[in-house]
Amino acid sequence: MPGSGKSTVGRQLARRLDLPFHDSDQVIEQRIGCSIRDFFARVGEPAFRDLEAEVIRELAAGVPSVIATGGGAVLRPENRECLHSRAQVVYLRSSPEELHRRLRHDTVRPLLQVQDPLARLRELFAVRDPLYREAAHFTIETGRPSVHTLVNMVMMQLELAGLLGPQP
Repeated sequence: MPGSGKSTVGRQLARRLDLPFHDSDQVIEQRIGCSIRDFFARVGEPAFRDLEAEVIRELAAGVPSVIATGGGAVLRPENRECLHSRAQVVYLRSSPEELHRRLRHDTVRPLLQVQDPLARLRELFAVRDPLYREAAHFTIETGRPSVHTLVNMVMMQLELAGLLGPQP
């Protein structure tokens, strides 16, 4: 979901794992030469989702790395399948109320520029939560822990699954 900490936790996780970090939204913005908000307004959500799917395929097929996707990436079945089959997907699960607390002053995310952002977050959560769960190998309840704690929780899940050796 928007505001769940994907980019912040992903960046720190990549440092801990000594892997490159990619934020699919940043890759898209570099490619299109403008903000996602402007692109979204100019060409609409379907064109944005097409480009997003292309970027996700490229990143998932690249060298091992940590990838943070946009919150709506799971809306396309091919994205869920691509990510689930080519990566270890971690769902940072946050309640709509917690997300609203974090994003109440946001003016960037196009889907939240509405009269009632909390209601919009609840709608998005109702649709996306089952899709995130479908794509994910691991679910981490974010609540209010620090970024460091969330990274440690992800590392522990990866270690317990036998994907990492014991961490110092």
